[in-house]
This record gives sequence, C-alpha cells and structure tokens, in this order.
Amino acid sequence: MLANYFPILMFLAVGLLVGVAPLVLGWGVGKILGTNRPDPEKRSPYECGFEAFEDARMQFDVRYYLVAILFILFDLEVAFLVPWAVVLKELGMTGFLTMMIFLTVLVVGFVFEWKKGALEWE
Repeated sequence: MLANYFPILMFLAVGLLVGVAPLVLGWGVGKILGTNRPDPEKRSPYECGFEAFEDARMQFDVRYYLVAILFILFDLEVAFLVPWAVVLKELGMTGFLTMMIFLTVLVVGFVFEWKKGALEWE
C-alpha cells in the first residue's frame, strides 16, 4: 500500500529540493565567501537612475497604459500567429480566412491608435 504513494513522496521531495536548495546554497555561499558592506547608494531605491522626487501614489500619464495595452495586444497576436502558422495546412482555407479577419481587426485597431496619437511622445 505504501509503495503506491512512493512516487508522490519522491515528487514532493525533489520539488522541495529543487525549490529550497538554491536558496540555501545562495545564502550559505554568500555568508561564507561574500562580504556584506552596504552603503547608502546601494540601499537607495532605484527606479530610473535618479532619486524619487514625488509621491509614489502620483497619477501616471494615460499613454503609459495605452502603450502597455498595445504591447499586450500585439504580444497576443504573435501568440496566436505562431500555432496558426504551424497547423495552417490542416486548417485549410477556413483557418486562413479566420486569421485574416482576426488580423484585419488588429490592423484597424492599430491604425486607429496611430491616428489618435497614442504612439507619439512629446
């Protein structure tokens, strides 16, 4: 009966070993070989290469979000295009036309954003 649970036990043990061992090794080797001499520059918050000068809860420009949404949109487009290209022969003309409709919708959205000036920075 216990032999049935042995693979599960091994899976858990290897998972814990792979997850915890690098942390323990990094901490141990860092304590033995490394030196810990932090200075104020090393402890300062680093975001863009200069000190923060405003409240962290300030409002961001909407263009940051537009660029992020556009990136996600075209990233997803690639995520759909690669598998589609792999199985294009099996999909036939129906699969081709479906993807062309999808790409047309994306291109129309891209042209709309371009005309609105979402891709231009001042």
